[in-house]
Amino acid sequence: MGNQNQLFKIAAPQQGFFTAKQAEECGYARSNFHLLLASGEWTQEERGIYRLGRYPVTERQELVLWTLWSRNLKDIPQGVWSHETALDILELSDVMPAKMHMTVPVNFRRRIETPKVLYLHFRHLDRSEIEERQGYRVTVPLRTIIDVIEAGTVADNFLIQAVRQSMDRGLVAKEELVALKNIHPDIYLKIKRLIHDIF
Repeated sequence: MGNQNQLFKIAAPQQGFFTAKQAEECGYARSNFHLLLASGEWTQEERGIYRLGRYPVTERQELVLWTLWSRNLKDIPQGVWSHETALDILELSDVMPAKMHMTVPVNFRRRIETPKVLYLHFRHLDRSEIEERQGYRVTVPLRTIIDVIEAGTVADNFLIQAVRQSMDRGLVAKEELVALKNIHPDIYLKIKRLIHDIF
């Protein structure tokens, strides 16, 4: 019937979630999935995505769910939470995004339609621009600030709040912002215009 302990080891770091492929790798036959769902041992969350029925409810479990949705054909999640959603996760501003912003690789493709709750951004992210969390990834504060300024979708008061919070908490150093002058001159000028006292 499958190795319950092995599945738990996979699901626990993903806040109780797992994919059909992960369950199969633990010895569960797809033909028996309906029995586990009927018994309440599992719940189906999305197509090919399940959750352990007795696993405690976690605070931001939707972040893991949609991360698993972004998996490629090898079952490896591709999405990284970014932009306004990253600001929210990192608690850098009071912005309340209407959609969940996720950055995926430029060549990202899914045969099924993108859920209405998601807004996808296509770009390559370096490892240094990504933070690992429990079952999902998020862009680091500096990358997040650059992204939201580039997108131009966040009001200035939230940008000021994000930059100040990231500096006050030691997440972004003044030197990193000054270095933007050469890499992202437009971003640098925008930050300088908004918060002239930090330079």
